[in-house]
Amino acid sequence: MNTTRRTFLQSTLGASAVMALSGGAPRFLLEAAARDTEQGETEPGDDTVLVVVQLTGGNDGLNTVVPIEDDAYYRARPRLAVAKSDAIKIDDQFGLHPALTGMAELFKSGELAIVQGVGYPRPNRSHFESMDIWHSCRRKSQARPDGWLGRYLDAAAMADGRDVPALHLGDKKLPLALVGQDVRVPSVRSIDRFRLTAAPDVRKVVDGLATAERPTDDDLLGFVQSSTTAALEASRRVEAAKRGYRTEVDYPDSGLAGQLRTVAQLLDAGLSTRVYYVELDGFDTHAQQADVHRALLAELSQAVHAFLRDVAAHGHGDRVLLMAFSEFGRRVSENASQGTDHGAAAPMMLAGRRVRGGLHGGQPSLTDLEDGDLKHHTDFRQVYAAILEKWLAWSSKSVLGEEFKPLDLMRTT
Repeated sequence: MNTTRRTFLQSTLGASAVMALSGGAPRFLLEAAARDTEQGETEPGDDTVLVVVQLTGGNDGLNTVVPIEDDAYYRARPRLAVAKSDAIKIDDQFGLHPALTGMAELFKSGELAIVQGVGYPRPNRSHFESMDIWHSCRRKSQARPDGWLGRYLDAAAMADGRDVPALHLGDKKLPLALVGQDVRVPSVRSIDRFRLTAAPDVRKVVDGLATAERPTDDDLLGFVQSSTTAALEASRRVEAAKRGYRTEVDYPDSGLAGQLRTVAQLLDAGLSTRVYYVELDGFDTHAQQADVHRALLAELSQAVHAFLRDVAAHGHGDRVLLMAFSEFGRRVSENASQGTDHGAAAPMMLAGRRVRGGLHGGQPSLTDLEDGDLKHHTDFRQVYAAILEKWLAWSSKSVLGEEFKPLDLMRTT
């Protein structure tokens, strides 16, 4: 006998309670759990993983990677420039901001690549428009229904038949970069949002529902049971990962560090996620920049350093590439409020065991400017092309829409 409406509602009460109390399990975890239920428990993957750190607001590249031997820099910033004696020297011409001690260690060990002079033609100085350009690789005059990573995820999922999603961690809306036509990327605040929580008696009811015998022709109840089993399995996997995860790395007490620690934890749990996306906001430093920028760079540096040491300690060091970018840099000259205004070209950072560490590309001229801003010499899509081609093993042209020569930023072994 097929399930009646009354029986269906009664049977699904437990599952509904679990879902309601949890706010809903992310779809990709349910699908992954369903695959595990059908195929057996999966082992941790060995695919490469991309972690994107978005520095929202327009990071001041000149005070991040400091041209310590360029007199034009000190003339343009009489109050805001980082003193040569304070900078962490990385070669004869450049130093890192003194707050970037963790990044300096990564640079010294060959695990940090800094790409200088990155931007795009006819730069836009609006936060929203410039960020949309970075996210979609398209101008405002073009349709932008999806982002560059969303297009990659769509294509990769169709090619290999698997659900290969990304994950956004944070309390803001899903970045356009992750928006696809087919793959839906979840956005969560913390690992606790993955868990299905309920009172023990409710869990017992749901367990009973999932394992109860049913008529072979009862498709509706079969669907409910399989979905419930998947939800429970997803919850158990995440809870087991949380219980079993141990680290000797001392993460700093900051929002970014907490997000990256979650990434390390999920990565070690064996999820098939290929892309993780986090954000650090506050870089729109129009006034009193020095202290704010120092704090932001310290948070970035300490969090990234701890994260990379953690994933390496868990055996995932060769799998992880971290990319940090901002929608634009700041103007060369400081303003009257001891800050800097919206600019154009700026450095990007890539970190991990398999990057070609060091400085890539020269510092744009501080005297040959365009409307007071640095001229870019490297298109950001060349960095994306390198990540797609060399890290994610995917055609960059199919994602970016045209040919961009990938930079030589990654080692194959």
